[in-house]
Amino acid sequence: MPRGANGSRQTGSGAVPAGADAVVVGGGTIGGWGAYFLRRAGAGRVVLIERDTLGCGASSRAAGMVRAQGGTPAAVRLGMWSRDFYLRQRAEIGVDSGFVTQGYFLPAFDEAEVERARARLAMQQALGLEVHWLDPDDADRRNPTMTRGTHLGGSFAPGDGFLDPPRNVAAYTVALARAGVEVHERVALTGVRLRAGRVIGVDTTNGPIDTDSVVLTGGPGLADVAALAGVRVPTGGVRHQVAVTEPHPIFDSERFPMVFDVGHGLYWRPHEGGVLFGMSNPGEVPGVARAIDWAYLERMRSRLEELVPAVRGLELRTVWAATIDYTPDHLPVIGPALGRDGPVAGITVASAGGHGMMWGPAVSSAVADVALTGTTDVVDISELGLDRFDAEGRSRLDPDPLALPFPERTTAP
Repeated sequence: MPRGANGSRQTGSGAVPAGADAVVVGGGTIGGWGAYFLRRAGAGRVVLIERDTLGCGASSRAAGMVRAQGGTPAAVRLGMWSRDFYLRQRAEIGVDSGFVTQGYFLPAFDEAEVERARARLAMQQALGLEVHWLDPDDADRRNPTMTRGTHLGGSFAPGDGFLDPPRNVAAYTVALARAGVEVHERVALTGVRLRAGRVIGVDTTNGPIDTDSVVLTGGPGLADVAALAGVRVPTGGVRHQVAVTEPHPIFDSERFPMVFDVGHGLYWRPHEGGVLFGMSNPGEVPGVARAIDWAYLERMRSRLEELVPAVRGLELRTVWAATIDYTPDHLPVIGPALGRDGPVAGITVASAGGHGMMWGPAVSSAVADVALTGTTDVVDISELGLDRFDAEGRSRLDPDPLALPFPERTTAP
């Protein structure tokens, strides 16, 4: 096989290097920022391979919600770290993901929800998050677009906000170039080479790469990617839908925060004078799905109209769907790969569990640390590894109570 001057193997459709200090598989938010953090932390030659193009999946089709109001301590820490990263991006790398501090209100609709929300509030405040309780009158003053008398108050974090997903892809693309990461698009992983329980290289559609460190990402396709290394990762994919209404004068972005109706799995925020709202259907069969489920979208729109009457009669300016990843407990995966005989040395697995915009930078930084040193200061990963799942993919952890209502299974029955 011919070789280029830099020792790379030529295949006729591009070149991959013969060797690398680390190979990152997947060019979405986790893989993109993960490769950047690897280089920044001192990794030598870092190669990122992406079977399509950077950010071509859900990373460029997300709603961009960034919430530090997590339902578990790990979720809070990941959200705070990611939000702070978005705020310092321009100073650090010269570009940013377009993060806007909007504030996020999580209303409670009955006394049981109030009790759970107040308990979460205490946990969040103990971790240093700026968050407080709004009684109904305070909430109405802050958000005059919601129907009065529909809720009993709720938690509000003024520092939460949203970003522009395509701009986020552009930001990590620039960061990768400036950091010196070698990006190979339209190159797919075809195999992982092991020797005595340790990775020694990967095979790709453009040839092999020798390496002793591999980071597996891949969003909804992570389970298939990991299977090439003989590793079972219980992640799945499911349809997520987002719609944007036409503008209305009441939806001045200065007048209302982002809102998450946790019980219905419905969120919304201002967007170009209208309302952007999104949802996932917990009753849906897992799998790749990019078409619009109009019946479910209209069901959620009816709920939105109950809470935000001004959306009634507004045309939908745009609607889209994307397949997003999730885990059975709605928490991320950060840790070493586990084969049938135990850990596979040199392979690290990363999934944001459907929260790529919200937790992505923190998960990426943590997995880069783990790949290099085996540990991280970003978040306590002792409960976030693959060892929390049993052979059927069931987690020993309670699900994050503030996640979207994903299906209970990660594969179709």
